[in-house]
Amino acid sequence: MTAPHLFQPLTLRGVTSRNRVVISPMCQYSAHDGHMDDWHMVHLGRFAIGGAGIVFTEATAVQKRGRITHGCTGLWADSQIPGHTRIAQFALRNGALPAIQLGHAGRKGGMQRPWFGNGPLDGSDLARGDMPWTPVGPSPVPVADGWPVPQALTQTEIDELIDDYASAARRALAAGYRIAEIHGAHGYLVHSFLSPISNQRTDKYGGSLSGRMRLALEIAEKIRAIWPDDLPMFFRTSAVDGTPEGWSLDDTIVLAGELKRIGVDVMDCSSSGIAGAATASGGQKRQPGFQVAYAERVRREANMQTMAVGLITHPQQAEAILADGRADLIAIGREALVDPNWALHAARHLGHDAAFETWPRQAGWWLAGRQKTCDFYEPGADASLT
Repeated sequence: MTAPHLFQPLTLRGVTSRNRVVISPMCQYSAHDGHMDDWHMVHLGRFAIGGAGIVFTEATAVQKRGRITHGCTGLWADSQIPGHTRIAQFALRNGALPAIQLGHAGRKGGMQRPWFGNGPLDGSDLARGDMPWTPVGPSPVPVADGWPVPQALTQTEIDELIDDYASAARRALAAGYRIAEIHGAHGYLVHSFLSPISNQRTDKYGGSLSGRMRLALEIAEKIRAIWPDDLPMFFRTSAVDGTPEGWSLDDTIVLAGELKRIGVDVMDCSSSGIAGAATASGGQKRQPGFQVAYAERVRREANMQTMAVGLITHPQQAEAILADGRADLIAIGREALVDPNWALHAARHLGHDAAFETWPRQAGWWLAGRQKTCDFYEPGADASLT
C-alpha cells in the first residue's frame, strides 16, 4: 500500500527526510548568553522522538547584537557549539534531520521577551539585568513609533556580517546539523534589506530590486561555498509584506530563482512582519493554510521545492497540500507545542501506521501490545487530531 504523501521520504541532496513533517523554528527566549541548555534539549528532542522528519532550531544569531532578545540562542562563538551538538546528535539518533535557522534580528534586536511585554527594552528590563543595545538595519528607519532608530550598517559592517554568517555556518556544521536555513523573513535583518519599506539606501545594497536582494544573495553564496555539496540549504522568506508598497510575491519569485542558481534547495514560505507590530503581522486574514498559496506559486514559477507553513494543523489538511502539488514539505509550529507527537498521531490518523512501527521502539512495542489486548482501545481516535 502506498504511503500517504505526508509520510513519503524526501531526498534533498545527500540526505533523506523520513517524511514531509518539519518542525518550524520557534523561539524559546530561554538561552543564557546565546547558549542552549537542557530546556532546548528537551524542547527539540521531543519532536525527534515524536516522529518529525526535520527538526529546526529557533532563529540562531550570527552576532551577539543579532539576537532578538537576551534569551535568544547564538552561534557567534565556539563555546556555543557543544549545546547545539547535543541537540543535533540526539535528533540524528532518533531518526530526524537536525536543521538550524541562522539569522540576525536587525532593527528588531533588543526586544523584551514576550512575557515581559514584547516591546523594546526599557527600564523594567534593565532592572532585571537586561541591558539595551542599539539595533542595526539597512537604514535609520524604526520598526514602528516608539521603537529605537536603528544604526544603518556601513560597508565594513556588512562585510563583517557576511563573514559572521559563514563562521556560524561552520560552527553549525561542526555541531552536526544537516540543513542550514537563512532567516530572510518577519522583518529581521535580511528581510529589512529586501523590503523597500525599510531599505532606503542609495548604495549598491538599496534602490532597485537587485540592489535590495544583494545582501541575501551574498550571504547565501558565502554559506553555500562552505556548506557541503551533499547537504541542503533552505531560505525562509516573507513572501509578501502585506502592503502595496512593500515586498511582493513577484519579488519573491525573482529572489527564489537567484537563490536556486546559487544552490539554495528549498524556499520556506512565510509572510509579513516588516511594519507595525514587532511580531509577524500583515494585511491577509489568518485562516487555515493562509500562506500555502505562496509556496504553491514559488514552487510552480521558480521550479523550486517549497515548504508550506502557517495554520496547518490537521493531517488531512497537510496531506491535501502535498497531494495537490502545492508544496514539498509541511512545517508545523504551535500545533507541535500542543502535541509533540503530531507526526506519529498524523500517521495513524491517515491509516499509515496501524502497528505503531514508526514510534520509538521504547514506546511502540508497549502500544502495539495494548492494542492487541484492550478491546476498548480504538486506533486513530487521538483526541488532539479530531
